[in-house]
Amino acid sequence: MIPYSIVMRQNPAHPEEPKKAYATAQVIEVLTLEKFAEHISSHGAKYAEEDITAVAILLTKCLVEQLLEGKKIQMGKLGEFSVSLSSEGALTAKEFTAENIKSVNLIYSPGTAFDNLIKKAKFAPVATRAAQAAALRAQKDGQTTADWSPVTSENEEGE
Repeated sequence: MIPYSIVMRQNPAHPEEPKKAYATAQVIEVLTLEKFAEHISSHGAKYAEEDITAVAILLTKCLVEQLLEGKKIQMGKLGEFSVSLSSEGALTAKEFTAENIKSVNLIYSPGTAFDNLIKKAKFAPVATRAAQAAALRAQKDGQTTADWSPVTSENEEGE
C-alpha cells in the first residue's frame, strides 16, 4: 500500500483560485542497498544478498561511466538512462564553451515494468509528517491533544 496524506496547495498557474486538497505520498521506510538486496534475495534469487549488493554497486559505477561517455543505457523493463545538460547561453555559438555548461542531469525513462502503476497500486491514508511530529511532541509532553498550526517554513505544505 502507498501511504498518502492530504495537503492543501495553491495551483501556481491560478494563484487567485482557492487552495485545493491533493495527495502527497509518504515514505514509511528508507531501504538501504543492503536491505534492498536482502529483499531481492528473499524472492528466491539464486544469489546471496552480498552478490546482489556487489552487482548493484558495479551496475551503478558502470552506468555513470557509460553515461559520462555520452551513451544511453537501455535496461529492458527497468527503463532507459541518459543525460541532459543545463547551460548558460552565449550570444553566439563561437562564444559558447564548455564553461557555459553548469550541470549534467540524469534522465530516467521508466520501462514497461512501471506501466500502469495506478492499476497495481493500493492506497492508505495517513497523517501528514507535520501532524505526526505534533502528535509525538504532545505524547512526549503528556498531552492528549496536539496542535500543529501554524505551519512553519520547514513544512510549509504540511507534508
